Amino acid sequence: MKAHSLSDPCPCGRTSAKGRPAVYGHCCGQWLEADKPAPDALSLMRSRYSAFRLEREAYLLATWHSSHRPSHVEFEPGVKWLGLEVRAFVAQDASHAAVEFVARQKPATGPAVRLHERSRFVLEDGRWVYVDGDAL
Repeated sequence: MKAHSLSDPCPCGRTSAKGRPAVYGHCCGQWLEADKPAPDALSLMRSRYSAFRLEREAYLLATWHSSHRPSHVEFEPGVKWLGLEVRAFVAQDASHAAVEFVARQKPATGPAVRLHERSRFVLEDGRWVYVDGDAL
C-alpha cells in the first residue's frame, strides 16, 4: 500500500472552483481512510481511481458490487497513473448512476494507455458500489 498524506493533493485530480487542487483529506481520503461511504457515484468513482493509484485493494473490493467483484486486485508493478478526466455523470434515478471517464496510465514498459469507460453504479444498503463498465 502506498502512503499518502491527508494534506497532499488528492490523486483523483479534483480542483476547487478557483482551480486549486483538492486536498486528499477533504476529497477521496474521507472515504479511503475511514469507513464512511462516498455520498454519490461520482465521488465513489473518483475515490476508486485514487484507490488504484494508492494500491488500496481492500477499498476497491469493498466498493465493488458482489455480482462482479473479483477475488483480488492485482496492481501492475511500475505503473504510473497520469490523470483522470471525468467526461459525464448521469444520475439515472435515486439508486442508479453512470460515470464516463478517461484514466491515463504509463506501464513500466511500453507506451501510455488510456482507459475510457462508462461505469455503472448502484446504491445498495446505503452505499454506492461499482457494478461494471463498458470500455469505450
